[in-house]
Order: sequence, then C-alpha cells, then structure tokens
Amino acid sequence: MAKTKSSPKPIEDLTFEESLVELEQIVEALEGEASQNPLEDAIKLYERGQALVTHCGALLDAAQLKVQKLAGESLVDFEDEPE
Repeated sequence: MAKTKSSPKPIEDLTFEESLVELEQIVEALEGEASQNPLEDAIKLYERGQALVTHCGALLDAAQLKVQKLAGESLVDFEDEPE
C-alpha cells in the first residue's frame, strides 16, 4: 500500500470498488517482507482490512436486498448447468 501523508478516506465513504482496491493493496502490503511492516503498522493495516471486509459485506448485502425487491418472486438461485 502506497504510504501517503494524507489520512485514508473514511471507510463508510468508500464505494465497493474503492474498498476492494484498498483491501487488495493491504493484502499485498501484509504479504510483503516483515521488515517492511513493523508490527504496529501491520496491526493497523490488518484492522483497516477487517473494517473494509465488513464494509464490502454490508454493501453486497444491501445490493442483494435491492435486487430481491426489484425481482420480487421471480428471483431464483443460480444453478449449475447440466453437462
């Protein structure tokens, strides 16, 4: 994750796509060499990542509810196509 002096955008203001991009950057940073992430920084990254995961889940749940409302009773689960 690129380190900037500005504070990150509040999670509740992020779109799903912005959240996902930032989450991917956090994963890459945490997977990097340990010397690049002191423990305190790694913990902060992990906490922000967990908050982003929760935010993404809430956005997906809201989208699913909206689709269900729009589709009404015609909404059906996806099924594997027979081979």
